[in-house]
Amino acid sequence: MANFEFLEALGQIARDQNIDEGELLVALANALLAAYKRRPDSAEDAEVEINPETGEIKVWGLELDLEGNVTKEWDATPDDFGRIAAQTAKQVLMQLIRDIQRRQMYEEFANREGDIVSGTVQQNDNRYTLLDLGRVEALLPQAEQIAFERYEHGARIKVYIVEVRKTNKGPQIVVSRTHPALVAKLFEIEVPEIANGIVEIKALAREPGHRSKIAVASNDGQVDPVGACVGARGSRVRNITNELRSERIDVVPYSDDPIEFIQAALQPARVREVRLDEVEGIATVIVHDQQLSLAIGKEGQNARLAARLTGWRIDIRSENEGVEEEVVEEVWVEGDVVVDETVAVVTSADGDVVVVDDVITDLVDESGEVTEVEVVEVTVVDVDDEAATVADEVVADEVVADDEVEDEAVQDVVVEDEA
Repeated sequence: MANFEFLEALGQIARDQNIDEGELLVALANALLAAYKRRPDSAEDAEVEINPETGEIKVWGLELDLEGNVTKEWDATPDDFGRIAAQTAKQVLMQLIRDIQRRQMYEEFANREGDIVSGTVQQNDNRYTLLDLGRVEALLPQAEQIAFERYEHGARIKVYIVEVRKTNKGPQIVVSRTHPALVAKLFEIEVPEIANGIVEIKALAREPGHRSKIAVASNDGQVDPVGACVGARGSRVRNITNELRSERIDVVPYSDDPIEFIQAALQPARVREVRLDEVEGIATVIVHDQQLSLAIGKEGQNARLAARLTGWRIDIRSENEGVEEEVVEEVWVEGDVVVDETVAVVTSADGDVVVVDDVITDLVDESGEVTEVEVVEVTVVDVDDEAATVADEVVADEVVADDEVEDEAVQDVVVEDEA
């Protein structure tokens, strides 16, 4: 018997809930079969068939052989099966719809892990913030929230999907506002060149709510990667900063040369010199005295982000610190006495000697006799890689030593920076 009203109602439910009608028919047939099996006069093996054209429901009794093949079938539809079907449909259909929706939502969002979505704040407590994403809700845990951010009810924010969990109550979507990839995804939305692959994000470091550094490179020689990300008068990067509640963002050019990359990563500070220790993975950075605090940043923030961005351990020193352990290679003294051993000198910021690592020994005059010398003043005349110093004034004590005379330490050394 045709049942067009049943089919029409089923089709309307499928359309309203965005569920495939054929999937609903299969699920309903399985529920009806379970209801039929509970009857005392039911066949041992049976199946329920719902005609998708007419809506007619039939139960077929089956006889199977040892291999499970159907050897006989007959119409086993009970006379009151229409009433059973109505009761079963009423009880089971909504549950089936919920199960199908949960599965569909899980499959939809499971493929969106690592994506960015917009949500409306629904509820706040000490553990998490609940966001409405439309068809499903998302959890923003306290650990994934920026420390000083406060989310007002009804506010709309962008979040990064960290994880999609499958539960009995449907998918549980965990989102984040602190994940570094959130910044990268926001740049993909704001900068068409990144979405098209012309500009590429090479590295990113972030301290949520405070500052981020992003290194970009261009696959097109005619496109400036930094300019593309910043936008006209900073419009593009400003939109991202506003979304992140005024988090500062530094966009720097990427380079395969680690020295150039480290110099760019420490912007806005100007770097004078970079020395690499590739064995230890340490980069010693020399900056002008006036740039030292800028290079380090507030509480070391700029240096930390640059280290994460480049993958190098960065040791930042000022120019005066940079001349530590400079070697005094030659010293000329009065009386034709020549120092034939080098001495390491360490200076402080004001030019005073802090440590003399080695004493000047083995001072030999032309006669071959050992002479003690007191260095009164040493002036640094060059601070390049092979720093040399000249003793401007050396007073030699009149001491003639025999073979038992021991070398004595330098009494006084004063180092003055070259004006």
